[in-house]
Amino acid sequence: MSNPDEAACVDRAITTRRSVRAFLDTPVPRQTIEDILAVASRAPSGTNTQPWKVYVLSGDAKVRFCTDVLTAYDDPERDAKYREEYPYYPREWVDPYLARRRKVGWDLYSLLDIRREDKSRMHEQHARNFRFFDAPVGLIFTIDRIMEQGSWLDYGMFLQSIMVAARARGLDTCPQAAFTQFHRIIKEHLKLTDEEMVVCGMSLGFADPDATANQLMTEREPVGQFARFLS
Repeated sequence: MSNPDEAACVDRAITTRRSVRAFLDTPVPRQTIEDILAVASRAPSGTNTQPWKVYVLSGDAKVRFCTDVLTAYDDPERDAKYREEYPYYPREWVDPYLARRRKVGWDLYSLLDIRREDKSRMHEQHARNFRFFDAPVGLIFTIDRIMEQGSWLDYGMFLQSIMVAARARGLDTCPQAAFTQFHRIIKEHLKLTDEEMVVCGMSLGFADPDATANQLMTEREPVGQFARFLS
């Protein structure tokens, strides 16, 4: 039989998950990180392939990593030098996806009082990605190139499991595709093998409750808009 209390705890961990963009510098114990990863490793994967690899950055290692990536981000020739290895977003945007993307972007910039013409402040805000939004822990995820699309679907379930397990422990996260543009820098810094491909990054820590950016609450479509029930 189902336990209402257990269901409520799981539901709360899922529904309170959000992309946090400002963290406190409060350390996260290594054992807590290991516990989160151990729980998340129970995520399903086709024929139990478990395609995930995780690099955990904190302290001086995270500072050195962020310095290298930020240097690349600030390069005036960045877009010519650094390209993503895989298209995370569609090559051609259409509605309703375009409208949703624009809304979340401008909702955030409105909170931060960043105007459309203020490219400098937009650049600074985006750069915060590459400091893991000042979180004490940064995660980089890779996958072997030999793995196919199904393993990427499995990877998504693993990432979600990390974020839910973190919430169950009072922590917050921000999954970050922004890192993929700098996979060559990341490969060199983390000594990745040629067979490894960067999937994304993730910030992990305690949310700063006073940060304006953390007031952003994204919307979700009601179930009736995306589900059909047939009987």
